[in-house]
Amino acid sequence: MSNHPSPESILQVGLGFWPSKVLLSAVEMELFTDLARGPQSFETIQGRMGLHPRSARDFLDALVALGFLLRSSGEYSNTPATDLFLDKHKPSYIGGVLEMANHRLYGFWNHLTEALRTGLPQNEVRTGGASLFETLYADPARLKSFLAAMSGISHGSNMAIAAKFPWAGYQTFADAGTAQGDLAVQIALANPHLSGIGFDLPEVGPIFEEYAERKGVAGRLRFVPGSFFEHPIPHADVILMGHILHDWGIDEKRMLIRKAYDAVPAGGALIVYESIIDDDRSKNAFGLMMSLNMLIETPAGFDYTGADCQGWMKGAGFRETRVEHLVGPDSMVIGIR
Repeated sequence: MSNHPSPESILQVGLGFWPSKVLLSAVEMELFTDLARGPQSFETIQGRMGLHPRSARDFLDALVALGFLLRSSGEYSNTPATDLFLDKHKPSYIGGVLEMANHRLYGFWNHLTEALRTGLPQNEVRTGGASLFETLYADPARLKSFLAAMSGISHGSNMAIAAKFPWAGYQTFADAGTAQGDLAVQIALANPHLSGIGFDLPEVGPIFEEYAERKGVAGRLRFVPGSFFEHPIPHADVILMGHILHDWGIDEKRMLIRKAYDAVPAGGALIVYESIIDDDRSKNAFGLMMSLNMLIETPAGFDYTGADCQGWMKGAGFRETRVEHLVGPDSMVIGIR
């Protein structure tokens, strides 16, 4: 019987929005942040979260069954993972990206079929609103929240880049599209001999500077305002682009890589990282679905394989290229001039 086809995986994926929304609602209500103070009884949680008697026990026990909560002697508590990553008061919080998924992406993905057939974005622009980046950069509070969310989802890879790349042979770096600056901060923390630049639109400057100051590396990091479409990328030994290229079409990708080539000296490096799709396009499902998310969010963006990126780098003039896995679905593509 074990060799007979089973519908289990089909149903799990087809109804995957059930567990997704259970988790996203728990994040929205800050349940895990509240439980970080310690275990609580069912009655306490029901009252503090404002849960209706009809739904409360099923909701909490579903979180237990899904592995996001523990239950013992009638009290509920966080798991080690939810306590570390979903408590808003911890620097390891990654819930910001889940908050964005809940408030924005969850609804937009309902129009995936339309996107697949038209090739058009299905976010705010679908109903005549401003683009994603216009919307974000027009609201400082929303921008800060978005950039913090990006730090949360990228933090593990940022730490891996800071540790794995052979930084001893370099003195300076520039993070193009730096956002909050977590990549620059992690590199500076792990490599005291380095000084770096965060390069992004002017609105990002105060957010970057506050974050670098809070992490104790402001003396070795500085912010340079500018658009990588309208201005040269600042010169440095190493240029980094994290979760940047997939926002744009093929012509913009090649142009940005060429600008990075122009910004580094002989022997200098470009590091591109995101959820790089495996060359066979059959294993990194997250990377492939991230590419579909770019379909939803952008006019021309898409994710790509390591071989794709290596080809663009060689076309720009980089003499050596390689791909190295970071953490989870993320890898970095390195080009040496």
